[in-house]
Amino acid sequence: MLPFDDEGARRIQGVYATPDVVRQRDEVLTLLGARPGERVLDVGSGPGFLLASIADAVGPEGSAHGLDPSPAMNAIAAAHCAGRPGVSVDEGSAEVLPYADDAFDAVVSTQVYEYVADVLGALVEVRRVLRPGGRVVLLDTDWDSVVWHAADRDLHQRVMAAWEEHLVHPRLPRVLPGLLERAGFRVVDRVLIPLFNPVYDDDTYSAWTMDGIGAYVTGRQGLTEQDVDRWREDLRSRGTDYLFSIDRFCFVAVATDA
Repeated sequence: MLPFDDEGARRIQGVYATPDVVRQRDEVLTLLGARPGERVLDVGSGPGFLLASIADAVGPEGSAHGLDPSPAMNAIAAAHCAGRPGVSVDEGSAEVLPYADDAFDAVVSTQVYEYVADVLGALVEVRRVLRPGGRVVLLDTDWDSVVWHAADRDLHQRVMAAWEEHLVHPRLPRVLPGLLERAGFRVVDRVLIPLFNPVYDDDTYSAWTMDGIGAYVTGRQGLTEQDVDRWREDLRSRGTDYLFSIDRFCFVAVATDA
């Protein structure tokens, strides 16, 4: 797991503020389709950008609940959502949701279940807190989808292999639809959301993620600080040949009556 302390939380906040993730968030919000008066839960609400947008969509007659295990993240989310009625930010994990049965009309979660050991059990929890006919929108990454132009391919592969150590399920989207069906959902939509950076820019997902990866992998699998610096410099020096892309997979499902 990544350490979501104050520094880690600030880094995630920076990633989520990039135009790449803003566009992703807009697509997720469209798929969620939150309506005025609805009760919506954001599992793994992080710095609260999505939670704030949900609160705006459901309005004062609805409610938007954020859940995250990181106190540092929750503090940022609470500040980000300050002044919006019907918003709560709770500390807790995806494995055991601290809410009553049938408490929500919709649940959304982005980049969370790839960290959860028992994904099926966690999805059963989502089904429990959703009313029959309620909907869930889940987004996760297949980390085999990363394309990053690096001259030193051996070093790059070592870095990415070390990076995968922070994940439980680095290729979760391949099995997520089946897990949703087993948990009591009917999958109604599957959407690919690519993040594509054809040039290097500090305000992009890949630039922020490069630093996050570097901080995590240093000291893992024999990677030294010098190795990580060489890896970052290699990527940044591609100039007009810089290229990065990654695929996010979004699944929309409806809770069955059974």
